[in-house]
Amino acid sequence: MKGERQLRWVIRAIGHYITFFLIVAFAITCCLMLFVTALSESLGIGLNGENLTSAAKITFWNVILISLLFTVFDAIRRKWTVERHVKRISAATEKMMRGDFSVRIPTTSGVLSGNRFDEIIGSINKMAEELSGVETLRNDFIANVSHEMKTPLAVMQNYGTLLQAPDLSDEKRLEYAKAITDASRRLADMMTNILKLNRLENQQIYPKVEVYDLGEQLCESLLQYENVWESRNIEIDADINENVFVEADRELLSLVWNNLFSNAFKFTESGGTVSLSLFADGQYAVVRIRDTGCGMSPDVGAHIFEKFYQGDTSRATQGNGLGLALVKRVVDIMQGEIGVESAVGVGSTFTVKIRRNENGLEENR
Repeated sequence: MKGERQLRWVIRAIGHYITFFLIVAFAITCCLMLFVTALSESLGIGLNGENLTSAAKITFWNVILISLLFTVFDAIRRKWTVERHVKRISAATEKMMRGDFSVRIPTTSGVLSGNRFDEIIGSINKMAEELSGVETLRNDFIANVSHEMKTPLAVMQNYGTLLQAPDLSDEKRLEYAKAITDASRRLADMMTNILKLNRLENQQIYPKVEVYDLGEQLCESLLQYENVWESRNIEIDADINENVFVEADRELLSLVWNNLFSNAFKFTESGGTVSLSLFADGQYAVVRIRDTGCGMSPDVGAHIFEKFYQGDTSRATQGNGLGLALVKRVVDIMQGEIGVESAVGVGSTFTVKIRRNENGLEENR
């Protein structure tokens, strides 16, 4: 490998020398012919064969010397301005190919600062930084999935072992069977959410945009939890404006409302209140879902849209930390906005803004 590289270097050097030799020979020959012709005409000097032969020999050796000097100068210039940077870039990219995304290439400084190689180096450094972040997220994702899968699998294994006891009562057998069913359902829901989130993040789900009444969809989503609020005596406070039409994917937005309502009822104690409001604000339809649950601290609120993050670990068995990550991704795809306001012991308010239908906007004007 090293011998081939040296051979290529020698061939390239010879090629450069021949190129400079031809250029210099042509330039000097033309200039010398013009000079000699003009000199002989102006001074009336006749040129014989001996004079021309001597001048040709001197010119030839001058061409060889000047071509050699140009070749050496060009080699030094290329080594300093090109090869030096290429070697640094190649070494860095080789490390990145081996999985080391912490590598960074220093930019040039001094006289050569600001050259085009700095642009390439800057792009490579940015790429390495992005890849490093992606690698960290991938490792965290794998670690979180593994951790989340261990809990329901352990529950299923433990209760499955208990079910094998020969003297187990029917009441206990049903209790253990229900625990296994709940754990398996939680595991299945987590896998479903992971697949949905993966498809959303990789743009494998394309929104099917349609115009529909958002108020009707919100009422349908809320009514799915009627048994929950009745059994726990939770008060419902709804303020839904009529004829608020949006242009969005109905199925994807149903994921948003179902997740937000599910969280609201999950964190609201018996006798509490869940509020829903819908109104139009300029180009957006604004949805607010408020609960009187335990609330969140600012630190928790800053991370709730991250995958597998669960601020209240006491209710970790009721979710997998993927619901709000799905919500955030769907809202981003719909080019909307989502925010949360919360206080510990007071409750949380989620505000979602979805673009309204343009025809509806014109009618309001």
